[in-house]
Amino acid sequence: MKSSYELAMERLNKTAPTTKLTAQQKKQIAELESEYTAKIAGREIALQSEMLKQPDQAESLSQQLVVDRKKLQGELEDKKARVRVGN
Repeated sequence: MKSSYELAMERLNKTAPTTKLTAQQKKQIAELESEYTAKIAGREIALQSEMLKQPDQAESLSQQLVVDRKKLQGELEDKKARVRVGN
């Protein structure tokens, strides 16, 4: 008897089968993740520094950090998707 998890995974594989990535694709994705992790960290450091200099602007700078992080994460996901399809 199969668990509900196994049944759900079978249904998922029927609708969206998993694709195998080549070693090159895995390497490209790892490089992209590393690059964007560094970009996000750099942006966080810069905005935290600004927050210390301008405490009255801390709330707006914090919101800017959230926006920047989402934007960079979106760019990363787009680039990873392009690598997965081979473009």
